[in-house]
Amino acid sequence: MADGLTARPGPAPEASEAGTEIPRRIEDHAVIGDLSTVALVATDGTVDFLCWPCFDSPSIFAALLDPERGGHFALAPDIPDAALRQMYLPDTNVLLTRWLGETASAELLDLMPVAEEDYAAGTRLIRRIRATRGRVTFRLRCAPRFDYGRVASTASAEEGHGWMRPEEGGPLRLSGPATFRAEGGDLVAEIVLEAGQHADFVLDDGKPALASTTEINEVLRRTIEHWQAWVEHSSYRGRWRDTVIRSALVLKLLTSREDGSVLAAATFGLPEAPGGSRNWDYRACWIRDASFTVYALMRLGYAREAEAFTHWVNDRARKAGPDGRLRIMYGVNGHSRLEEQELGHLAGYGGARPVRIGNKAFEQEQLDIYGELMDSIYLSNKYGRAISYDDWQGVRRVIDHVCDNWHMPDAGIWEIRDEPREFLHSRLMCWVAVDRAVRLALKRSLAAPFDRWIKVRNEIQDDIWRNFWNEERGHFVRSKGGTTLDGSLLMMPLVRFVAATDPRWLATLDAIGEQLGDEGLIYRYREPDGLEGEEGAFAACSFWYVECLARAGRVAEARFCFEKILHHANHVGLYAEQFSMRGAFLGNFPQAFTHLALISAAVYLDREVGGGKPAEWRP
Repeated sequence: MADGLTARPGPAPEASEAGTEIPRRIEDHAVIGDLSTVALVATDGTVDFLCWPCFDSPSIFAALLDPERGGHFALAPDIPDAALRQMYLPDTNVLLTRWLGETASAELLDLMPVAEEDYAAGTRLIRRIRATRGRVTFRLRCAPRFDYGRVASTASAEEGHGWMRPEEGGPLRLSGPATFRAEGGDLVAEIVLEAGQHADFVLDDGKPALASTTEINEVLRRTIEHWQAWVEHSSYRGRWRDTVIRSALVLKLLTSREDGSVLAAATFGLPEAPGGSRNWDYRACWIRDASFTVYALMRLGYAREAEAFTHWVNDRARKAGPDGRLRIMYGVNGHSRLEEQELGHLAGYGGARPVRIGNKAFEQEQLDIYGELMDSIYLSNKYGRAISYDDWQGVRRVIDHVCDNWHMPDAGIWEIRDEPREFLHSRLMCWVAVDRAVRLALKRSLAAPFDRWIKVRNEIQDDIWRNFWNEERGHFVRSKGGTTLDGSLLMMPLVRFVAATDPRWLATLDAIGEQLGDEGLIYRYREPDGLEGEEGAFAACSFWYVECLARAGRVAEARFCFEKILHHANHVGLYAEQFSMRGAFLGNFPQAFTHLALISAAVYLDREVGGGKPAEWRP
């Protein structure tokens, strides 16, 4: 999938169950960022989602969730019936939006400068417009709605710039070669450019001096070079390079340059079920998602990101307390209070309410996180620096917690808001946690209670085979005493608990494809979970299924499924969390879990396809 993709024709804008038309679909967006926050830019050039100045700061633009109250930054040419095209500059997170008309054409370059080593560098949004053919009038409206749209603001215009000031908090400054006008709390302007002319608009907090064209040219050059130099460190040279690199760039955008933590997604409130109430805030660092992300980046050769996250997560382990219990998620900077609130004044995407910030799931017990955590720590040590004494003591407390609690019911990987159960995936990842701790201790000659850890590891393994294999159904089941399947079972061979060609596993793999599969996509589960509405197919599970097929030797079938899923990407190769029956995006965006699963599947499948095995399977 190339960086220069044009917008694919898709289904017409969908409507919620209440009949609310969605003016800009989730999939109609690209993203830019500076490793402190991420902005969503729609195909019409509108920034309609941006939290400022950090990932988990209150939003200033959230028209994606409420066109009237959310706020936006529109900047577009007046070109009748223009065809829209959007692409990234090759191997960067610098975005180009184009308008192609009969007598005129124009383009918009969007970027957020990256100062990876300068933690004090302020956030800036730079938007460069250019007339590429004919005489073009551009119209601008910067309409921030501070504090999730809860705070009133005023605007004032000066020569070459203007200010937008909330009743509480710091102001925003917009500068550029235009005569700004204040309309309530908004700044508006028009500017006419002849072919070949360009103009730069910069949104910042007013602390840096106004940038000249020369300075902006230099910032643009450095930003492009930064991203391209980062991409050059990738070791992947396979047949899906463009797709894999775009996913890696997304994962990097979701990484905090200051803390090393990794967000699950850039947004909050985007629904997993059309018009429903499954609307969560994903602007936090889940131990699970971040650990998988680090593993995906390590597979591509990005050891620096793995080291930064390992340092962050080791700090969480050191501060876990004497019982070794970790939270399932933390704030970007490591804080553990993520109380859930409802923003009742926002209409919600397609009428999906309530819009929530914070996440009540932070209170849940999810035992699987210890496995993902230990796997990432083990791999970071295997391919990077050795763990310190203090960090190892934190790990020991965590593993002792797992040994004491692995048999307990929990909320599971999918964070059910229902009665806790004994889930196979949670049990599996507890096995991973203890197994990797044993391996790491042996590899680094670290002191550890080997007798106890090995005994517990064997007990967990025996428990899974004894209590989660359903002889009548002929496959593994998602929970103890149950009969149903779960997409998370696909992790069993991926973490090397069971051989990818074991007959019992192959029977389970086939059952997942038959019972959870639909049009090449995989659902997480097919049973009530204590929440209203029916969610879509889960993108990460779909990529796990591909990798499991490939590991089982069904390479041609895996490749066909993989290519089908790739064509569910949007016009610039991005994914959300889930897909509707019509292929529309559902859930928060862009979703780290999806992109890391894509990378893992692509890397393994590329190796298997390159093995020269005959393609025996046909659709």
